[in-house]
Amino acid sequence: MKPNEEDGVEMSNDLMVANNREDGAEMDRYRYRDRYGDRYRDRYGDRYGDRYRYRDRYGDSVASPLSLGMQTSTMYRWLAALVTSGSLCLVGGCDSEEPLCGAWAPGDVVLGLLMPSHRTAQGRLERVRPEMLSCTEFDLVAFVRSLAAIHVIEEINAAGVLPGVRLGYVMCDTCADPTKALQNVVHMLATNNSLNVQCDLTHFRPPVKAILGARYSEVSIAVARLLSVYMVPQISETSSSPALSDKLRYPAFLRTIPSDIHQTKALAKLMTQFGWTWVGVVYGDDDYGKGAFQSFVRDAGEASVCLAFQETLPHDLTHKDSAHLIKRVAREVRSSTARVVLLILKSELVAYLFSEMIVTSTSRIWIASDSWSVSRLLANLDGIDKVGDIFGFAFISQETESFSHYLKNLRPSPRGYNRFIEKYKNLRFNCTPECFSDDPPFYCVEDNLLTVKSPDACAYKDPQEANDDFLVTSLDTHQPRGGVAVWAVANALKKLLNCNSTSCSGDTNFEPWRLLEELKKGDFQLDNNTYFFDKSGDFVTGYDLFMWEKAGDRRNFAKIGWYRVLDGKIVLDVEATEINWLSSVNKSIPTSRCSEPCMPGTVKKISNISCCYSCTPCLEGTFTDGLDLNDCKKCPEGTWSLKGWVHCKPRTEVYLRWSEPHPIALVAAAAFGMLLLQATLIIFLMYRNSQPMKKAEVRLSCVMMAGLALSFASVILFMDKPNIHLCRARQVMYAVGFTLCVSCILIKAFRTFLAFLPFGQLRCRRLRRLYKPPVNVTVVILLQGVICALWLIFDSPDVDLTPPSPQSMEKIIRCHEGITHIGFAVMHSYIALLALIGFLLAFKGRKVPQEFSETGYIIFSMLMYLFVWVCFIPIYIFKTKESSYVQASAILVSSYGIVFCHFLPKCYEALWGSNQDTLEVILRKWRIISSGGSSLGDAARFGEVLQPESTDTQKNKSHSHDLDSPVEPQMFVIPITTEAIDRRPQPLTPFIKMRNRLRSLSV
Repeated sequence: MKPNEEDGVEMSNDLMVANNREDGAEMDRYRYRDRYGDRYRDRYGDRYGDRYRYRDRYGDSVASPLSLGMQTSTMYRWLAALVTSGSLCLVGGCDSEEPLCGAWAPGDVVLGLLMPSHRTAQGRLERVRPEMLSCTEFDLVAFVRSLAAIHVIEEINAAGVLPGVRLGYVMCDTCADPTKALQNVVHMLATNNSLNVQCDLTHFRPPVKAILGARYSEVSIAVARLLSVYMVPQISETSSSPALSDKLRYPAFLRTIPSDIHQTKALAKLMTQFGWTWVGVVYGDDDYGKGAFQSFVRDAGEASVCLAFQETLPHDLTHKDSAHLIKRVAREVRSSTARVVLLILKSELVAYLFSEMIVTSTSRIWIASDSWSVSRLLANLDGIDKVGDIFGFAFISQETESFSHYLKNLRPSPRGYNRFIEKYKNLRFNCTPECFSDDPPFYCVEDNLLTVKSPDACAYKDPQEANDDFLVTSLDTHQPRGGVAVWAVANALKKLLNCNSTSCSGDTNFEPWRLLEELKKGDFQLDNNTYFFDKSGDFVTGYDLFMWEKAGDRRNFAKIGWYRVLDGKIVLDVEATEINWLSSVNKSIPTSRCSEPCMPGTVKKISNISCCYSCTPCLEGTFTDGLDLNDCKKCPEGTWSLKGWVHCKPRTEVYLRWSEPHPIALVAAAAFGMLLLQATLIIFLMYRNSQPMKKAEVRLSCVMMAGLALSFASVILFMDKPNIHLCRARQVMYAVGFTLCVSCILIKAFRTFLAFLPFGQLRCRRLRRLYKPPVNVTVVILLQGVICALWLIFDSPDVDLTPPSPQSMEKIIRCHEGITHIGFAVMHSYIALLALIGFLLAFKGRKVPQEFSETGYIIFSMLMYLFVWVCFIPIYIFKTKESSYVQASAILVSSYGIVFCHFLPKCYEALWGSNQDTLEVILRKWRIISSGGSSLGDAARFGEVLQPESTDTQKNKSHSHDLDSPVEPQMFVIPITTEAIDRRPQPLTPFIKMRNRLRSLSV
């Protein structure tokens, strides 16, 4: 309803007179009388008073005559306040049961405050006409938030921050509803009771120069759309939706907090900090909830945090399915294996959900979004201790004594009005005992607001004059941050109005977009902190991390750390193990995982969800040194690891070291063998004229000893770390030395073969020509030398560079005997061939009495050699780390076999054997066991071919020998005794066989 034209003309003249700057106070009085309708008080006061008397459910009604004990003065004060606040609506040209704006104060520059003091708007679902909305459910937390902004405005005015310029405000209740908020904004921007449509809004100068709010992101988004048309700066203190950072859509929106992009990063890092990778999320279906959830999903994925479930609740508390949906979410929380639940909800929805958890005694770890992270009403909820641990991030703030003093002494601003303070004081101090009865009157408030009632309410005559510390003790006074937004506007105004220490010379009736420019490009100092808006219009500050500690039946907020936006790190003031966990039986951190953690040495093998996996050990050459790693790390060069190892280390080089037991034993055996050879050589030389030494051929035996000495020496070259020179030398030394030894054994076997096997004269003559020991030994050695030379030239031994087995941490340093191993095989095959020939020749003469030949020793020594080296072949082929040790051992065994078979028996005979000639003893035995049948000449011939004699004897008898004799002149013959032989009859069978063989050899 519009005022009449005469009143308008009269008020216009009054305003022109009041424009005189020297009379600022009078100008303010006239300006705000005209704006807020003092002149309509008489016209509409009775009507509004009657209508409000019984209607208001939240405390204004206590001024009704129905209230027992009401004083007349209190009633008149209440009616006057209602009339004054009701006139606010009329300025906007509307006729509503409830005024649009419930608080105001005059000033040169007016700020609009969009603050919800009620939780919801009534009748939104039934609304079919564009009528005004009414607010219900008074909200103490939101009420205190609005008081914080008003308190800072009064402090700035009192401190003279803007000399000669006073800040005013108009505060409208949004009821947490976007539609209601838009109605308020239109009212604030209206000039002359209307919001004119203009083609160019550059010079648009509304009464309100900036708007602070709104609380919820959904409301701020709706308001920001409208304000972007007029470029009126909007500064929110709590709206954190990431969408509001889009300056293309919301160019006039600013906020004194970081975006939810940072909050969700902090939430994900908090979960990672405590190892919680399996979480559930419940969020509201408004813009704030949806935007924060989408941002969290992205950040959780980067932090390897998975969602066990995600549920949505309607943000509107009046939704018909709210109760059913809350129960469904509660069932999902109870049935899920996730022990951590993130709640991106309003505190009212959290209270309903917690009530369900308390009834079923469901304990979880709850992560709070900033909207309820330090909600005192939730902390005082009955049974709150049953829900478990609660963590939350809140915007960095601090408590001031001045604000606490302001809350303890609530008064409207000077020359201003605040209907919300009146409502709170009516709720707190009005005497309404009937509301506590079993059948309360209709004007009584709901049960949850009855807790606001002071126990001393009936002791006050005037509720509006009463005050106490209920708001300070019941609510967290750290929470409000309105001061930062107001100080940002004040500092921008100082630059825009050209203020100095005494005055401000700029025009206070400026275009709002000029103030927006100053806000965006400036920074300011407050409480030793520097604040500024970034390119997205956000403050880049941080969050405080709070944990809800148990305090009797209630909870206290304990700051345990903070999150720094600039470096993206969470800093804890206490160790995690020092936290008094309610969800854990001891001080250990509660776990929330889909799968058990993969220990170091294993990696995750993911199935479908990244947090649900099995653990597999790392392969050889890779490792992991932490929990739950996705990939194995590759070992640095020069190191290695086995399957499932947690670190890498250099491989152990394996070769025959001088300090190890096996090499020591091998060297000791080789040294002992060489000493044994030396002792044997001395014995052979000392007893070289004895009968056993003559039979053993001293010169041929010395050559054999030289070959064995080379073989023993080659064993020493198997020690220490191999190199190309050692690899070549040890094989060549062994090949030459053992070949020399075997060649001498072959000569001995060949001699026995020629002396005792029956051949025709022609064959004997041909074979006898082959028996040339020096030549034979030289040829055999030269042939082996050729083999070794070709081997060294074309396929030389070298250090084996074959990579070690992946399953082994040992790097075997050994020699490889050439790429093709042909030279190595030919060398050993050649020795084996010589040994085999010697074995066969000795085997042919195995029936010759041992006293006349060494066939038994030759057979045994050659068998030992062949057996040992046949056993060595598979070990060498498979290239085990013991191959060098086994080869050295084979050389020792073969060499010791020859020593024990060929030299030690002769030494024994020379040292402790009989002094009589061997042949005489044998012939004497034959006389005893034989009956005759053999001439003395036959016996003489038998001894003649076996026993060596002196060189002189050979010369004397060289002419008597036949040229075709099987034994050459160089061979030695034993002198035959002339003693008579017993010719008594004896069994002739053995002697006949021997005689036949001897006859076959005669000329």
